[in-house]
Amino acid sequence: MDGMAAKALAIVLLGGAVFAAVHHAEVIAARIGEPMGSVVLAAAVTAIEASLIISIMVSSPDGGAEIARDTVFAAIMIVLNGVVGLCLLTGGIRFYEQGFQTNAASSALGVLGTLATLVLILPNFTLAEEGPIYSVAQLSFVAIVSLALYGLFLFVQTVRHRSYFLDLEQHETGGVKPAGRQVLISAVLLVVALAAVILLAETLSPVIDRAVAGAGLPTAFVGIVIAAVVLMPEGLAATRAARMNKLQTSLNLALGSALASIGLTIPAVAVTSLLIGKSLTLGLEAEEMVLLVLTLFASTLTLATGRTTVLQGGVHMVIFCAFLVIAAIP
Repeated sequence: MDGMAAKALAIVLLGGAVFAAVHHAEVIAARIGEPMGSVVLAAAVTAIEASLIISIMVSSPDGGAEIARDTVFAAIMIVLNGVVGLCLLTGGIRFYEQGFQTNAASSALGVLGTLATLVLILPNFTLAEEGPIYSVAQLSFVAIVSLALYGLFLFVQTVRHRSYFLDLEQHETGGVKPAGRQVLISAVLLVVALAAVILLAETLSPVIDRAVAGAGLPTAFVGIVIAAVVLMPEGLAATRAARMNKLQTSLNLALGSALASIGLTIPAVAVTSLLIGKSLTLGLEAEEMVLLVLTLFASTLTLATGRTTVLQGGVHMVIFCAFLVIAAIP
């Protein structure tokens, strides 16, 4: 009983640490403004996600070969369908129609589609290794180009074409930015919260595995649980922005977190797998590839016009529900 109580307490503390980390990242983001604010939030979320994945990889008896694939795929589906769909629905209900900058959306989606294909689809068709895995040389190449392409996107977002990622109508209000002292405190507490997440992840990773197995769900659901826990605070922030008619900020948060999930998490996990000598299963199953291609296709149509309504939100929510059903009942 004491063991169960300790695990329950650890779960509560993990959830609190995740929300605390994102809260302090939001304070820093409010100080430095968009689009750097979205980058800080994405980096914080990715640090949490990577720590959970690596913890399960190291502690899992079978090496957790599929956990990185499952989590990154779940993050993409949750972000592009769940978060974006909810933002478009809530914003569309309240404002009927919302606008955003197509230059920003197309840039982010182009990078995301390329990385998703290289990481999650291409391994199914390579011949160097048997199965949906990359050889050491191939994995190293994909990790390097993922990091490089994500870095190039950040350069475009924050330096070269920063204006692409600003809301069409800026609603600046005086006195909104936190004081320098508050930002400094949040920076320290952000590091503490991230460290707490990493330590608690090591304790809870076996618990998550057993809970999913006990519920009779496929092991791929572990990735969905991790992605959902990590992305929940950022998803709420994106939804809040949509309700304030700041859809560009919502898309910056959503697409930025999906990009960071591949561009930063995959290189970190790849290095870990090479260091500990455990292979990574990255290639998706056939039904998952269909859902990923459908998601990218629908996202391209949604983000092509620069205007959205509840209809686009409904489309993405239907795809998200299909993803959950197929994940639970393959």
